[in-house]
Amino acid sequence: MRSKKSIASGSRILLSIVFTFGLFLIQSCDTYTPSTELSIRGNKFYLNGSPTYQDLSWQGNKIEGLLFNARMVQGIFDDSNPETAELWKYPDTGVWDPDRNTNEFIAAMEDWHKSGLLAFTLNLQGGSPTGYGNKDWVNTAFNPDGSLKKRYFTRLYRVLRRSDELGMVVILGLFYFGQDEELTDEDAVITAVDNTINWLHDSGFKNVIIEINNECDIQYDHDILKEDRVHELVERVKSSEREGYRYYAGTSYGGGTLPGKNILTSADIIFLHGNGVNDPNDIREMVRKTRVLPDYNAQPIVFNEDDHFEFNQEDYNFKAAVESNASWGYFDYRKEGESFEDGYQSVPVDWSVNSERKRSFFQKLNEITGGL
Repeated sequence: MRSKKSIASGSRILLSIVFTFGLFLIQSCDTYTPSTELSIRGNKFYLNGSPTYQDLSWQGNKIEGLLFNARMVQGIFDDSNPETAELWKYPDTGVWDPDRNTNEFIAAMEDWHKSGLLAFTLNLQGGSPTGYGNKDWVNTAFNPDGSLKKRYFTRLYRVLRRSDELGMVVILGLFYFGQDEELTDEDAVITAVDNTINWLHDSGFKNVIIEINNECDIQYDHDILKEDRVHELVERVKSSEREGYRYYAGTSYGGGTLPGKNILTSADIIFLHGNGVNDPNDIREMVRKTRVLPDYNAQPIVFNEDDHFEFNQEDYNFKAAVESNASWGYFDYRKEGESFEDGYQSVPVDWSVNSERKRSFFQKLNEITGGL
């Protein structure tokens, strides 16, 4: 699984054939035509030609064109390691069920949207199912050669369809550290990217932003996923155009870290993380410093991970982002001693809005946006 043998071009052709056949199987009985199209104009997000949160302001701060989001990366989670799969069993049944997980995710999406949530981050290799850290579990939508796992992409299709129906955006992460080593080599990584983008084009969804990987500056095995070279994959996604449409792409860095020149010059969106940024003024400084970097090209700035809350305080990270005209993303995981209802990243996940932190976030989001 971890050998460094290259995949020959002939094998890539075979993988493409297998991939196309798999896509046919997934969608052969589905006649759904997606209708939500994301676009970026200047530093604003648009849905079907209209700016998000059109004409809206909060406490004197314009929110038009922003993309408030939440980190919901485990929406299609599974674990193919039988020795760790039992860690994720549901408290009421004593077993883990990936289809139940996705079903309950989809059922909760309308409530998130009604409170003003327009986007969420999903990842094809998830995130840490314990909040932080990775051990022996195997959660990846890719086979070692970069071909696609049908069951993962069937679940993904269902999530994308519901998000399209609601008029929501999916920030789709492709890789996560601790899981990228499940891909054999660099050629397999590239194959996984190509297959995913081709699958999206074939599916017709245009409400998707590609985040190549989560926190590219942390612990990746493959050089092409590390901060010095990940822009190659950003550019690869951008170069894949069909009928005049291409997917917007970027990558993220660890909490408090500003993007490098290669990402500033290649990414459509600048993803920032607020983990470890305990002073809201430092959130303001991250945005300000990014905008004055020589290679910044007026892209929208999106925090799509921040584990700070304090929404009832005088100042907090969400407020600081809004005041800086940057989008903000809520990241909530189950802390030690908490119950099944707590957290949106720790598996098994209760996707309902039913814990104190979840309610406080969605109440604040509803206040800022007026709901949808």
